[in-house]
Amino acid sequence: MVAFPVPVGGLRKAPTELLGRKEIKADAHVRGYVGENIKLRCTFKSSSSITDKLTIDWTYRPPSSSRTESIFHYQSFQYPTTAGTFRDRISWVGDVYKGDASISISNPTMKDNGTFSCAVKNPPDVHHNIPATELTVTERGFGTMLSSVALLSILVFIPSTVVVILLLVRMGRKSAGLKKRSKSGYKKSSIEVSDDTDQEGDDCMAKLCVRCAECVDSDYEETY
Repeated sequence: MVAFPVPVGGLRKAPTELLGRKEIKADAHVRGYVGENIKLRCTFKSSSSITDKLTIDWTYRPPSSSRTESIFHYQSFQYPTTAGTFRDRISWVGDVYKGDASISISNPTMKDNGTFSCAVKNPPDVHHNIPATELTVTERGFGTMLSSVALLSILVFIPSTVVVILLLVRMGRKSAGLKKRSKSGYKKSSIEVSDDTDQEGDDCMAKLCVRCAECVDSDYEETY
């Protein structure tokens, strides 16, 4: 029997590039809120071209449980689950030709907390990982509402308050000046009297213009 020499280090495996490889990435942790759509991101890179043999499978495992549930399957077409907790709540938001295998969950509740796994197979690729995403769904707390109220206060109420304070200060100064004048027996000069007269005249002119406009409008309406 002829013995063939064995390379140093043992038998060599075929290079990974020859067998095909694929890399899949997903968010390790995702936080969402009750009633607000949640996107579970999953992207992949494949050394093989995309064909109709490519498949995508999303599974769900509840907390403290080993039971897994299939919630989405893709192979040329989308096949969201038609039974179970996620029935009619899973939507496809990915694009396989861009390496995107993401899905979306509508109307999430705290019962959706758990682990989601994204598996992508694209023959002849054989080497690939299956990343997992831990989803935590919570109610929007008082802190979030408080931050929104604080922002609204900064944008609306604070500027309004500043304007009111400035007006009050101005009115206070004017009132103090009038009291000081009355105590000292102050009399208006001819210039101030004329200013007041001019202001009254301007008011009369403004009222007269309004009256004229009303008359014109009434005449216009009577023609019809």
